[in-house]
Amino acid sequence: MALDAETRDHLIETVRRFVAERLRPIEAQVAENDAVPDDILAEMRALGLYGLTIPEEYGGLDLSMEDECLVGIELGRTSPAFRSAFGTNVGIGSQGLVMFGTAEQKQKWLPGIASGELVTSFALTEPEAGSDSASVQTRATRDGDVYVLNGAKRYITNANKAGLFTVMARTNPDVRGGGGVSAFLVPRDLPGLSIGKPEKKMGQQGAHICDVIFDNVRVPVANRLGGEGEGFKVAMQVLDRGRLHISSVCIGVAERLIADCVAYASERKQFGQPIAAFQLIQGMIADSKTEAMAARALTLESARKRDSGQNVTLEAAASKYYASEMVGRVADRAVQIFGGAGYVADYGIERLYRDVRIFRIYEGTSQIQQVVIARETMKRGG
Repeated sequence: MALDAETRDHLIETVRRFVAERLRPIEAQVAENDAVPDDILAEMRALGLYGLTIPEEYGGLDLSMEDECLVGIELGRTSPAFRSAFGTNVGIGSQGLVMFGTAEQKQKWLPGIASGELVTSFALTEPEAGSDSASVQTRATRDGDVYVLNGAKRYITNANKAGLFTVMARTNPDVRGGGGVSAFLVPRDLPGLSIGKPEKKMGQQGAHICDVIFDNVRVPVANRLGGEGEGFKVAMQVLDRGRLHISSVCIGVAERLIADCVAYASERKQFGQPIAAFQLIQGMIADSKTEAMAARALTLESARKRDSGQNVTLEAAASKYYASEMVGRVADRAVQIFGGAGYVADYGIERLYRDVRIFRIYEGTSQIQQVVIARETMKRGG
């Protein structure tokens, strides 16, 4: 649902203040402790951030794709770990339920997701299935009124916090590819479900990924999302929205880095003048600004197309591909502009340089986006 202009502006300003006043001052603390403080999580719940995309009837804000992207840009102006705390509730951890859930499933889980009392997670990736997402090997075997799940998922965001998982599992081993995969809503407290320890990562300390193991986990048939064999369709439609969301966060990080570069270059002096006066520094700032503006325009236009009901598989992939690659280049230039200061921890530039690297990998690598873009372009005839 698109907000009226006044409500949208108020929401964006509220998020902007929250980022500036509450989140940015504790970025280094979160990175050092590898945890977002509980009081900050409580404030996020109170602001409604866990329910940005949940329908109003279940307690959410039900933002349009464009409004979600505008909020995502604001959230990108701080450490991505903060957004990750509720990102799965907003995106891949909830949207399968929103799009494909039954009335009973929605009533049971969406209110808790919207309030943040229930954290969700999306379990697709496996040791042998990542970019080749249709090759999942986790099995779901029908046994009367339950499915018995066996297998393991890898690098699952928020798995250690989640109370509900959207799980892709193979229900028909005789059907190769996505046609044999189904989607399930799996509560964390079911016997046989266990969580591995959080992985040590290059960046985004405070956001956690873990393995999820299924050992004869008995999931009621009523917890299946969509029909049997429709899991891959669920996953792909969820990812279209998720890719636009990630694109917006990349834009926010890039805009924050550009502002930091301008401020630093205006103060840092060499050869008797601010380094902002040097054309080679200006060139890096100009390239970064132009690319960030292009990513913003592409992403918001794609979001508006999705809101109008158009198929945006190509546009979402193009946005995510360009925005995630763009922010990597901007972060690299930021380190260069800051020089030695960009390489040490005090300024936070090296942290963001590491943080943004994952954007080119999750919710589809850049190479997968290229494949999707090419395939969809050929479908459309150019």
